[in-house]
Amino acid sequence: MEVIMSAARFHHVSLSVADLAAQESWYADAFGLTQVEERLEMPEAGVRTVVLSDAAGLRVEFVERSGSRPVSHTDAFAATAVQTFTHLALQVPDLDGAFARLTQDCGAVAVSHPVPGASEGMRYAYVADPEGNLLELIETS
Repeated sequence: MEVIMSAARFHHVSLSVADLAAQESWYADAFGLTQVEERLEMPEAGVRTVVLSDAAGLRVEFVERSGSRPVSHTDAFAATAVQTFTHLALQVPDLDGAFARLTQDCGAVAVSHPVPGASEGMRYAYVADPEGNLLELIETS
């Protein structure tokens, strides 16, 4: 049987978090991730997870493991010094509005303010969620 790789599509991203309930609440408020797709507890591994989604199909899994340690980056590109996933990129319809709402109303930390991107009509900015996970916000026209 031949596998056609072009049929593959993005399903979800997973973030390691220290406080599952707090991050679940923050992402529900910040991005409308209010639908619980699944919850899983693995006490033998000290792991609890939840997969949240929004009405448009965005899915994010949050994994809490006791004893996990935060990773902090001095700038938005410092994560690229280690071969791993570096950030979660989310396309938003209004970059300035999303950036202002996240930083002023939701408590996200501004990492880099909105600037033009490399592609024509694209702009981006970076924020960090309450646990320091790096989020790139992208607007395209």
